[in-house]
Amino acid sequence: MIRSELLQALAKDSPGMRAEEVERVVDVFFDEIAKRLAEGGRVELRGFGAFSTREREPRKGRNPRTGDTVEVPGKRVPYFKPGKEMRQKLNAE
Repeated sequence: MIRSELLQALAKDSPGMRAEEVERVVDVFFDEIAKRLAEGGRVELRGFGAFSTREREPRKGRNPRTGDTVEVPGKRVPYFKPGKEMRQKLNAE
């Protein structure tokens, strides 16, 4: 699902809201998650999962074009851990 499909699904399920209002809600939702992760926090959505960040250590990489070794700096990356209900839905038979 892409963003536009999400907006269409939410607009369909919320007939009392204009499309601009639905888009604003989605923007605020994603912005708040990103802001909290940037602060080093964690976002937990019960029944869905939890977003957090993990540290990646600096390492030596390789330039695929030239084959030269390059230093790749350490960084924080987003991480998602699905909740119990999500795992059960994915593995239902």
